[in-house]
Amino acid sequence: MTWLKEPKVASRCARWRNGLMRGVCLLQVKMRQRCGQGTTEYAILVGVLVVLAIVAITLFRPKLEELWNAIADGINSL
Repeated sequence: MTWLKEPKVASRCARWRNGLMRGVCLLQVKMRQRCGQGTTEYAILVGVLVVLAIVAITLFRPKLEELWNAIADGINSL
């Protein structure tokens, strides 16, 4: 193990370790960015679906009221 104490070997090990740690840090940053991007995409998707649901309810309101009243009358007649 005395070969680890030699200056050339020690500096190579230190450079390798520093490079490895830098790579791990870059990977962690990339993973965080992807997670944030995925969350944003899901938020946009949910927002679009909510807007579509509101538009659909507004357009089909009379038919939905008829359906709702028919269901309520059927339940009340039991």
